[in-house]
Amino acid sequence: MPAWNADWRERALPELAARDWDLIVVGGGICGAGILHEAARRGWTCLLLEQRDFAWGTSSRSSKMVHGGLRYIAKGQLALTRDSVRERQRLLREAPGLVEPLSFLMAHYRGEFPGPKLFGGLLALYDAMAGKRNHLYYPLQQLRFLAPGLKEAGLLGGTRFFDAVTDDARLVMRVLGEARGEGGEALNGVRVVELLREQGRVVGLRAEDRETGRRFDFHGRAVALATGAWAERLRSPRGQEHVRPLRGSHLLLPAWRLPVAHAFSFMHAADRRPVFVFPWEGATVVGTTDLDHRQSLDQEARISGEELDYLLAACAQQFPAARITGADVLSTWAGVRPVVGDGESGRRPSEETREHVLWVEPGCVTLAGGKLTTFRLLALEVLRACADFVGRPLVEDDGALFGPCVAPALAQLSPALQRRLSGRYGRELPGLQEVLAEVGCECLPGTQTLWAELAWAAQGELVLHLDDLLLRRTRIGLLLPGGAGAQLPRIRQLCQARLGWDDARWGQEECDYLALWRACYSLPEPVAAPAPIINP
Repeated sequence: MPAWNADWRERALPELAARDWDLIVVGGGICGAGILHEAARRGWTCLLLEQRDFAWGTSSRSSKMVHGGLRYIAKGQLALTRDSVRERQRLLREAPGLVEPLSFLMAHYRGEFPGPKLFGGLLALYDAMAGKRNHLYYPLQQLRFLAPGLKEAGLLGGTRFFDAVTDDARLVMRVLGEARGEGGEALNGVRVVELLREQGRVVGLRAEDRETGRRFDFHGRAVALATGAWAERLRSPRGQEHVRPLRGSHLLLPAWRLPVAHAFSFMHAADRRPVFVFPWEGATVVGTTDLDHRQSLDQEARISGEELDYLLAACAQQFPAARITGADVLSTWAGVRPVVGDGESGRRPSEETREHVLWVEPGCVTLAGGKLTTFRLLALEVLRACADFVGRPLVEDDGALFGPCVAPALAQLSPALQRRLSGRYGRELPGLQEVLAEVGCECLPGTQTLWAELAWAAQGELVLHLDDLLLRRTRIGLLLPGGAGAQLPRIRQLCQARLGWDDARWGQEECDYLALWRACYSLPEPVAAPAPIINP
């Protein structure tokens, strides 16, 4: 594949705009990446355009879980749960090192919901969908060894089951890499201004390069809008269904402050919603909230003071001895879920269905809603709806999502690190190996991230801005104090030339990144007004 960087992008933009496409995908999150990949592997000519950066929206700010949606069983959404469980198992098989099993523990307390028998019954159905028993109940004495530090008052025991966890932004990049390997093209920093129509049919779109302000018209036989919470920007829904943007915020703590070997699921005392505390990337995540996001979608979502208090209260509730405070927080993130609502007033955010819908008009299909785990199935559904517009039948192919990994010799790395890199980089592993030979195999202090990963991303993963590099290609802006500010001098030494930035450009990027981190990934500013209820 050709180099995938800013120089390539500048040359390629007018050339790509001059081509006729079978399919143009709008939106560079996991759903858009999945659509591009499934189209490319079937031989469709296809292009993806993302307004900011790949995974910039929800797909880099999710709860990082690849799960079957256990709580959907209780709501009667059995088909959604079945599909999610099967897709979880597929990802575990095909992407080891990127999607990994995660042990969950649900503690049971006297008189509280759910009790061991009810929860065990739900898990029996959950496991049946996966094709194997995957849960076990532990009485109190055994649970103490598995989960030291849990709230003891009224504790009866706990049930252990398994789902999976991922780095969501890297999953997007891996799927895009597979799509590009099959002939698809993807561009970031390209904002779609409007859809182009002829005789009542969508025939393409007009887009603006956010880096230069230049505008281009792109033409295609079909357009697929996979823009998440932005789904209604380019076309209107039909009927009563609308996207209801719901914000979920998270805290990231140093592992030593709240060391957990499992994901702990429990009901928040304030509203009886499920919340989680779980290990991720060598740190501990606390999340999530669920409330209407009323701020502009053009600005990055950020945690509020009320949400911070809510999540700190969750820590105090389940791990009282840890005494977690805001001073312990490494970073925060907030994502906006594209949940489809029916307009029914008074429905709490957590009561909305997580089902998706397709809005179809001649030449254009809009995907609204959906979830990370089932992105492949969503992509296929979109392509079936696009096939008549394209004039090509959709070949039903249940082959592997990820192609074979051409693994170079990585003997200098531990088996665990080899597995991690193979899962994250796939087809791009030979290129990363060349950078490893030059840069070495050292990790950034306190992380599992190699310096070579930063160097590779800078030269080969279409980084346009510093936050692309530190918050999405790698996650060190979340994992290190102050957004990795102390490491910026060495990052500059390693990456500036690879990015092609002069000193003035680097200085501006660094200033912009640190301002963004303080505003959207750090602790919120103190709130003077009384805190509203999280879930009205």
